[in-house]
Amino acid sequence: MISISVQEKDFDVGEQYRQLQSDNTCIGGVAIFTGQVRDLVDNPLKFMRLEHYPGMTEKSLQQTAEQATKRWPVIDICIIHRIGDLVPGEQIVFVGVSSAHRDAAFAACEFIMDILKTSAPFWKKEQLVNGTSGWVDAKETDQQRAESWNSGD
Repeated sequence: MISISVQEKDFDVGEQYRQLQSDNTCIGGVAIFTGQVRDLVDNPLKFMRLEHYPGMTEKSLQQTAEQATKRWPVIDICIIHRIGDLVPGEQIVFVGVSSAHRDAAFAACEFIMDILKTSAPFWKKEQLVNGTSGWVDAKETDQQRAESWNSGD
């Protein structure tokens, strides 16, 4: 089962874990990644605004999850990504994957995050405490990680 949510409200990691764990006794492992808004060391962040293209974003996340199910024998996938204005320390993303084996759960979770960071249609704008703001570009390292999945590395 694949569950995708793009939402303003926060999520409960424990509840998401319990849903992934479910009653399925074939599950041998659950891998979870949660990300949060981090503050900037040199210039403190007031908040980060996350925007998306409704419909397109969910479709992109669904396609990424489906790619993971074709590569690894996963049982369930849950992706939650928040939008709106988020302050440092707030949760921004949850990716959880259950599988019969830990290696598949770990790999699928990492794959989903790497592709999500570079391909999902989200736009991030940082509003700094000093009053300046700017759009956040994808990092070169994120792009390299995503590309490595296609090159077989």
